[in-house]
Amino acid sequence: MSGSNQSLKGKVVLVGAGAKNLGGLISRTVADLGANVVVHYHSDGTKDDAVATAKAVEAAGGQAETIQGDLTKVDVVEDLFTTAKERFGGIDVAVNTSGMVLRKPILETTEAEYDRMADVNAKAAYFFIREAGKHLNDNGKVITIVTSLLAAFTDGYSTYAGCKAPVEHFTRAAAKEFAPRGISVNNIAPGPMDTPFFYGQETPERVGFHKSQAMGNQLTKIEDIAPIVTFLATDGWWITGQTLFANGGYTTR
Repeated sequence: MSGSNQSLKGKVVLVGAGAKNLGGLISRTVADLGANVVVHYHSDGTKDDAVATAKAVEAAGGQAETIQGDLTKVDVVEDLFTTAKERFGGIDVAVNTSGMVLRKPILETTEAEYDRMADVNAKAAYFFIREAGKHLNDNGKVITIVTSLLAAFTDGYSTYAGCKAPVEHFTRAAAKEFAPRGISVNNIAPGPMDTPFFYGQETPERVGFHKSQAMGNQLTKIEDIAPIVTFLATDGWWITGQTLFANGGYTTR
């Protein structure tokens, strides 16, 4: 095992929430590097995006499969991996980009909101990692998208950052447990991203503040993150158990 044989050509990459935004870009990017892609999408509302992304994968010369499902349901996560494995004969890289953002004061947060945030941001991530550990080929890669708010001292994001925080511990444990099979497990923590998910939670003034905290007075772009995913899936194979803060200096620790 060495860095010299790390390539995505002919490999199978499963992308959780891989239809649009960052997930869609990752699906297209790995296809351009020669991978076959399983494009997971959550709901009927993103089916057209998933189909379009799958067509882009095929246009790049790869094979694609779209699979719908709610990743907060463990049996759905199990089916996602088994279906992908049956379709392609194996899985080499599993990337989970799914998540849900909520900006709300603790005093106003309901039990239902807490439970939903925990399900999407922690539970789904846990069982995605578990199933990846069960089904990935030897020397596979598991990558979860978390948030740079894990290193922020801020108000409003108690359930979002709070429910992403356990993923760091899931990742550390999995990295140790999967190491005998050469499987790396890592997180990428983007800064606030220039996507619809972010703007729905923020005022224009706060958007301006977030921009002011990073290089170039800008938010993190999905194009800044996709190359880090491909790096961890290839030449960055020796990195495991880590959270990489990719945010233009927005936060650090």
